[in-house]
Amino acid sequence: MSQTTHANAGHRSNGPQELLAGPVIPSIIKLALPTVVVLLVQTFVGVAETYFVSFLGTAALAGVTLVFPVLMLMQMMSNGGIGGGTAAAVARALGGGRQEDADALVWHALVVACGFGILFMVTALIFASSLYEAMGGADDALRAALTYSNVVFAGSVLIWITALLSSALRGAGNPKTPALVIVSGTFILLPLSPLLIFGWGPIPALGVAGGGVAILVYYLFATVALILRLRSGRDAIRLKVVKLEGRLFREILGVGILSAIGTIQVNLTVVFVTAAVGKFGVDALAGYGIASRLDYLQIPVLFGIGTAIVTLVGLNIGAGQVARARRIAWSGAALAFALSSIVGVYAAVWPSTWMELFSNSPDVVAEGSHYLRTVAPFYPLVAFGLALYFASQGARRVLIPVLAGTVRMIIAAFIGFAAVQIGTVDSSTLYAIVALSSIVYGVISGASVYLTKWHSDERRTRPRTLQAPT
Repeated sequence: MSQTTHANAGHRSNGPQELLAGPVIPSIIKLALPTVVVLLVQTFVGVAETYFVSFLGTAALAGVTLVFPVLMLMQMMSNGGIGGGTAAAVARALGGGRQEDADALVWHALVVACGFGILFMVTALIFASSLYEAMGGADDALRAALTYSNVVFAGSVLIWITALLSSALRGAGNPKTPALVIVSGTFILLPLSPLLIFGWGPIPALGVAGGGVAILVYYLFATVALILRLRSGRDAIRLKVVKLEGRLFREILGVGILSAIGTIQVNLTVVFVTAAVGKFGVDALAGYGIASRLDYLQIPVLFGIGTAIVTLVGLNIGAGQVARARRIAWSGAALAFALSSIVGVYAAVWPSTWMELFSNSPDVVAEGSHYLRTVAPFYPLVAFGLALYFASQGARRVLIPVLAGTVRMIIAAFIGFAAVQIGTVDSSTLYAIVALSSIVYGVISGASVYLTKWHSDERRTRPRTLQAPT
């Protein structure tokens, strides 16, 4: 490393150093807490938007339900998929003392974000109508879905940039800045969404489109704020224009593409299950849509823990501390299991308290409650598997955890959908199949990490400033 690089690094945060030693669980919580808080805020905003849309009627609610799995696909792919690859690459570079690579990875991540954002925007505009119709959308529900979808996916590039730059900062041991940006943005989004949905004074009522416009404004704010922060040089990494290199794209995409496939599988599962539920009518679709939002209530906690695990495992793998990296993986998985059990017990025992927040229709409440009583008890196994999936990102060993997701998809999506399409099964059987897929996923994920050997992939000499304290 050049003297100039050393000098510049001296003015930056040295947060990664302290993460190479010390108690594991406190380190996970320290990194996870800002992300958990911000994602809980985002989840609350999403729930609030569902609440606002519910005043527009069942058709509008069903339409947004159709879009939700596709939007979650993009958000999970950008944050947990390619974003996980970005965070892991940055963490391994810093753990191995490769400061110049760590900085260059930020620019490469920005380029990747623009590419994937354009791809999602074009794909959504071309295929959205056929997809939502295949998922059971028709008439007013389909029109609402297309209106909301066209607005939201027009801003795909902004969503991707926000995700990957946030991931780069988390990989550098700084989850606080992305959290601050996102929380600040909610103060714009939360009042803006109902204002644009219902209108006020000279502002016209845009209906479901208003919710989409509010999301775009939020991501524009987040994109600008993150770029300015990463240009400032106040963190362990800095955004600057560099020559593009294939090896750095491979650092991100080598883990990111497999991880993105994993997120695609998760969301394909949701899409197929949603399509299967759609065969039982609009009340069943609305009930499932409300209930499945509680599935995603786990994501703030799981993603917060997961991003902390990626950073810690990546740093320690880069620094050659493989045993500590594995200890981090199992500790994080146990923590995720315990916390997810809280949501699972609540949802299984008192499902109607959640459902009645959004609907007073007895049929809608009954359908959603039945889903939660069947599936929610197995939330902890999904949480356990997802935590180990994130750990595998940091260790560059994601193949088998992704295959565990493939098995889950085959059971829940393909077998479940086929059972509804060609059989005479009711929603009870469908939900039981979904529950079975959760059990299998947790077991395979645990076995894969237990049986797979991890190795340090860094061979360069590390500067003393990034070595673990003795």
